[in-house]
Amino acid sequence: MENKEVKKVCLVTGASSGIGYAIAKYLAEKESYQLVITARREEKLNTLQSETVDVFPGDLSSHDFQENLEKFVMDTHGRCDYLFNSAGMIEAGSIEDIDIDRFTDMIRLNVEATFRLTYKILKIFRKQGSGHVINISSVMGTKVRPTAGGYAASKFAMEALSEALRMELTGSNIQVSCLEPGLVYTELHDRWEVHPSKSMGIHQPLSVEDVVASVDYIMNQPEHVRIPRLMILPRDHNI
Repeated sequence: MENKEVKKVCLVTGASSGIGYAIAKYLAEKESYQLVITARREEKLNTLQSETVDVFPGDLSSHDFQENLEKFVMDTHGRCDYLFNSAGMIEAGSIEDIDIDRFTDMIRLNVEATFRLTYKILKIFRKQGSGHVINISSVMGTKVRPTAGGYAASKFAMEALSEALRMELTGSNIQVSCLEPGLVYTELHDRWEVHPSKSMGIHQPLSVEDVVASVDYIMNQPEHVRIPRLMILPRDHNI
């Protein structure tokens, strides 16, 4: 009797748009993955729903929602093999103009919610003895710019946690990787009066497909290879 390949279970946050949506769409087209995708906008998630894609909408910043999400993954699939931390937002602005409520919402989502979910899933990985956390960080996790210190801080925090976890998990079959894209053309900057591509002189930002290709590279390394950090930048990026 032929053995049926067990699909790898992937949990993708922020899957209703941008990089998260692109990652979910790419994995959904592969036969070897079973997905649980989450974000607040259910109608966007539903465009990816299929036999191999479970939609579980909600607010990742809610503790109760995270409890229900974890329970759904384990009750439905009994395991989790990949966590893609793609959920995030950006709020930048001068001292006079910053929207402090959106700013604190950003910190709550980018840091608190992401860290909480990461530890929840890592406990599952520990019990299984394997798993891979792939964090969508940013080049801004390595530098700061005027008016964007809060966003950079949230990505610096992700980088710091990722490196500490990598060290803690050394020698195990559990991996933690940070992908650090430069400017990617998504709806993340839709509220900005001047798009960063104009202010930074970047004529061709990265596409979500560029980011997905890097995710694929990280996922398909030999078992003994670790990629803690991978930075990808558009050609015109010089600051």
